[in-house]
Amino acid sequence: MITIYHNSRCSKSRDGVCFLEEMQQPFETVNYLENTPTKAKLKALLKKLKMTPIELVRKKEPLWIEKYKGQELNDDEIIQIMVKNPILIERPIVVNGNKAVIARPIERINEIL
Repeated sequence: MITIYHNSRCSKSRDGVCFLEEMQQPFETVNYLENTPTKAKLKALLKKLKMTPIELVRKKEPLWIEKYKGQELNDDEIIQIMVKNPILIERPIVVNGNKAVIARPIERINEIL
């Protein structure tokens, strides 16, 4: 089953949902702002994405700029910050089995289908 970590207020995230609907792929939607991934879940997502924690952070988000930019943070600290502030997690994340992508552009979803 495909899973999309989605923020309905984000146009790119909505585009990802529409893309999956158009492809007629069954999928599950996780509103990660309401159902924040745990530290273990974020680590598993990072492994599937083949990314480091800092690569998953929305570095242009005002919260990041105001509170964390320029700080020397280790991977565990960055993950904990994302758990505490899920708005900082890049989106949309689409997962299919052991593969995942940040669907920007949305066509990247094809890489894991």
